[in-house]
Amino acid sequence: MSVVKRKTRWASRLGGILAAITPSVVLAAPQTFNTALPIAEDSFVLREQLLYRHATSAQRDLDVTGAITVLGYGLTSDIALFGAIPYLDKTLDGGRRERSGQGFGDVRLFARYTAFKDNAPGRTFRIAPFFGVETPTGDDDERDRFGRLPQPLQSGSGSWDPFGGVILTYQTLAYQLDAQVAYQANTEANGFEFGDKVRLDGAFQYRLWPRELGGGLPAFLYGALEANLIHHGKNEVNGIKDDHSGGTQLFLSPGLQYVTSRWVIEGTVQLPVAQDLNGTALEDDVVTRIGFRINF
Repeated sequence: MSVVKRKTRWASRLGGILAAITPSVVLAAPQTFNTALPIAEDSFVLREQLLYRHATSAQRDLDVTGAITVLGYGLTSDIALFGAIPYLDKTLDGGRRERSGQGFGDVRLFARYTAFKDNAPGRTFRIAPFFGVETPTGDDDERDRFGRLPQPLQSGSGSWDPFGGVILTYQTLAYQLDAQVAYQANTEANGFEFGDKVRLDGAFQYRLWPRELGGGLPAFLYGALEANLIHHGKNEVNGIKDDHSGGTQLFLSPGLQYVTSRWVIEGTVQLPVAQDLNGTALEDDVVTRIGFRINF
């Protein structure tokens, strides 16, 4: 068989996979937010991310390390259910004293529905709204030798916080585009209320290898660039707004994904390119994420 025929046959096969979105294939996806690509009915996707964050302001240093575990389940071909739980270790060095807290945080539960899909050989376009709630499962009364930890150092918020949004995904044989608009309304607990969060996200992923399509169904290496525009409202303490909290941040996140038919290894670095924060609110220096995904 000629090289041209092999390439055409391989492209046709992958195009059919994209059009059908079979459960046996893991697809590329953003690393800092979700995708509209579906999970096949009665299938699971497990994503594990290791996280490191460093932020500074006014002679304060915040280091956060931990892991975020996400499990997705395809209830139907159009409805996917998700649960996400973080385990974080937070340390705030204020110069004269250092305070830290660690533990499992609040579980996020949400559903995503494919409201629109347009499949064709070699491409697919999806629109999927999602709705959920962040539940108060984390410990929100941790203490150290100085007393009760400040709320941002607690593992949990103690509040029920609804969120929702919509995701758009366009995928071809060579590249993928994702976009998301999301909003989270935070509520009060323990006399403290985090500011509401609004975010606008975008991602572009391009197949770096193999450059040309060959025989079989090989693994893929994708290069990715993601952008995250995030606005936090001011926190409130006993009904009074904290003028040293909240603001707007813009991150650019280059990354890589190695995609096989069943699993993905991925990594990205979130770099702040613009930060307009209130007062002495902590400014992010870097956020790194590395992890994997598995279909089963």
